[in-house]
Amino acid sequence: MEMERKTRVLLADDHPIVMTGFAMSLESHGMDVVGQARTPADAIAQFAALQPDVLVLDIRFGEELTGLDVAKQVLAQTPSAKIVFLSQFDQDSLIKETYRLGGRAFMTKDCDPADLAAAVLRAQEGGLYFAPQIAERLAQLSVQGEQSPQAQLDERALEIFTLMAEGLTNAEIAEKLDVSTKTISNISQAVKEKLGVHRPALITRLAVKHGLIEP
Repeated sequence: MEMERKTRVLLADDHPIVMTGFAMSLESHGMDVVGQARTPADAIAQFAALQPDVLVLDIRFGEELTGLDVAKQVLAQTPSAKIVFLSQFDQDSLIKETYRLGGRAFMTKDCDPADLAAAVLRAQEGGLYFAPQIAERLAQLSVQGEQSPQAQLDERALEIFTLMAEGLTNAEIAEKLDVSTKTISNISQAVKEKLGVHRPALITRLAVKHGLIEP
């Protein structure tokens, strides 16, 4: 009897320990991890060379290109590509963008390995996979509209907004994120304008309301 072919998976993440852990997990679920890419360029090249069934793609590589850029290039070259996005962040705008681009699933890096395996198999079949917490977030978005900071801000701006809400000064945020104070000042001003909040107390209240910080 012919053996069933294993699902071929390409992993792309710039954290070797994370990638090794996911590779072991997927292989324990009967999948074949055919490659591991550590840079956006490597992910694009390996996908073209290996033509995996599913690409499991980190969103943040710490370089100029992001996982979203990789996905755009991969899908432009191979419209039928099946992509499962991974991120340690789960803000609404990011989740929506991954599905809008053509991603099959959005998984957080602390997800249950069995859920990631289920997402990969669902993607291979051509379907969409929604982890329960992600499905709930998307449902809330459709009901409540898109007025939350998570819906209106990109990943870096949301990170800075959250630190502002925690009471950090621009200088402290700049030091924490290893960028210039001027950069933080410009972004924080743009964030205040976009959200329509300027006083520190209102910024904190808004962050608490939307679950970004604890009360």
